[in-house]
Amino acid sequence: MTEPRITVGTEKLIAVEDGASKQLRTLLDRQGRPNGALRIKVIGGGCSGLQYQMDLVDGPLDRDILVESNGVNVVIDPKSALFVGGSELDFSADLQHGGFKVSNPNAVVTCSCGESFAA
Repeated sequence: MTEPRITVGTEKLIAVEDGASKQLRTLLDRQGRPNGALRIKVIGGGCSGLQYQMDLVDGPLDRDILVESNGVNVVIDPKSALFVGGSELDFSADLQHGGFKVSNPNAVVTCSCGESFAA
């Protein structure tokens, strides 16, 4: 089995804020994946045309971009990277609108729920 070919990215692609970093470490530890990562993928859908899909994974797959930011790993496929460059990931514990939030400077339109965007 060959090792996946990955690219090491920088926080210029995506930066993880303190709240998101703390929450990610907690979730990864709880799942027994202390060396795991958060996968961020941009898929078609949502009210504005594109939306984020996030999953906890063991590590990068072939051709992924791996970004280490604020003590956690984020993996992004090359196609999704075209849409998220310069983004910041944060976490809110707000009861109604809580969860991981991506602040994306490439989003020209966002929906009121904050779940989808257009670039």
